[in-house]
Amino acid sequence: MNTSITSLPKVSSRWATVQGVKLFYREAGPSDGPTVVLLHGFPSSSHMFRDLIAILATGHRVIAPDYPGFGHSEAPLPSRFSYTFDRITDLMEGLLDQLGVERAAFYLQDYGGPVGFRLATRHPSLVRALVLQNANAYAEGLSEAFGPMMPFFAERTPDTEKLARPMLQRETTVFQYTHGAPDPEAISPDAWTFDQALLDRPGNDEIQLSLLHDYRTNPPLYPVWQDYLRTQQPPTLIPWGKNDPFFTVAGAQAYLRDLPTAELHLLDAGHFALESHAREVGSLILDFLRRHP
Repeated sequence: MNTSITSLPKVSSRWATVQGVKLFYREAGPSDGPTVVLLHGFPSSSHMFRDLIAILATGHRVIAPDYPGFGHSEAPLPSRFSYTFDRITDLMEGLLDQLGVERAAFYLQDYGGPVGFRLATRHPSLVRALVLQNANAYAEGLSEAFGPMMPFFAERTPDTEKLARPMLQRETTVFQYTHGAPDPEAISPDAWTFDQALLDRPGNDEIQLSLLHDYRTNPPLYPVWQDYLRTQQPPTLIPWGKNDPFFTVAGAQAYLRDLPTAELHLLDAGHFALESHAREVGSLILDFLRRHP
């Protein structure tokens, strides 16, 4: 019996050099289709979107980059590259420009929030729609889990670094993937094993600590991002893992103050909701984008 499978989209692994830094990105779907850009969180990479890409690429051009120091992208030493959210946004902006992206829907998760909102406030016309999955922009969205990090955010010293280093340990990486998941045994250990292997690369701890310390620059920008949302009213879908130990349900609900027509879906999931709900989130996105062409 001759059987063929034609419905699975091809996902290409590609690299581009932007401002002297070699960046990796995954791309799939029709090159002339509407574009969806997937911006990953900590400590992951475009690998976190491995299931979602195939779902969205049936009718969309999907681009999922790795930030410098993450995934397969180049990881220059902090002495050669400034690991700040502003600088990473510069490179994402440059990559999208190279790829000819003039308008796109953006999926933001965790670190993807600070990067994506910086892009949106720099270039409002770039944003066709937003998908916000545990990407925070409100003070009430920060849980008590951030408490031990506050001294490190305020000042980076050898003593305060000791408070931040647990974020780089395997136990924390596993916790981020499994906490709040409805069935932890259904979460593939490939996810945290891949992330941790990259975190453990020689010198990567300095990269991650530099960017973690720069996280302090994000809360002061929340009013700017909120003003963008109120003013521009981008169509917004919010599939939120309600069991996230870092970003609260109150933070998800706060978006509705500035985006009264946003669609909020509280999922029985944790921080990395795609690990347990990729098909559900993918279906929500496809339906949402069909209604907001």
